[in-house]
Amino acid sequence: MTPDGSQPDEDALLVLFANGDDNAARDLTARLAPRAHSVAYRVLGNRAEAEDVVQEAMMRLWRMAPDWQPGRARVSTWLYRVVLNHCLDLRRRARTVGIDTVAEPEDPARSAPERLQDTARLDALQVALMQLPDRQRQAVVLRHIEELSNPEIAGIMEISVEAVESLTARGKRALAANLAGRREELGYADG
Repeated sequence: MTPDGSQPDEDALLVLFANGDDNAARDLTARLAPRAHSVAYRVLGNRAEAEDVVQEAMMRLWRMAPDWQPGRARVSTWLYRVVLNHCLDLRRRARTVGIDTVAEPEDPARSAPERLQDTARLDALQVALMQLPDRQRQAVVLRHIEELSNPEIAGIMEISVEAVESLTARGKRALAANLAGRREELGYADG
């Protein structure tokens, strides 16, 4: 907590960590890791790989903490960029060696009809996301699932805001086309 009782921002937490404050590392991890994992999972389609990506990204964050320059970029923006780059590297390697990147099935213990339908919808979305080109998938995940702003996404992906808008628009159209024939199966009634 800061002297005024508010929570320190990401920059302040990283500086505190660099100065030896273990609580700052715990707070920053709690703040950043869940969304970073969500991004990695949506891009890769595999929970275990996503966990590995986030662990590696957080390790890189801790290693570079002493050199961090507050105010140059947001810590979360830097972390998302590292996550996306690592995801791209994993996907390139997987294509090179032919590793199957199909997502692991969800836990079959869910038995309530509503949960089954929600799971089917999430799985259908994940399958449709995995059919998008990498850059479109990244932009759609960051904008529409993680709800980041276009300027934030532009910074993370190192492209212009206009390119983000184009990628998300094309990605949304492709997702709609991929899912259009499954409305009834997924429990979406017309009308």
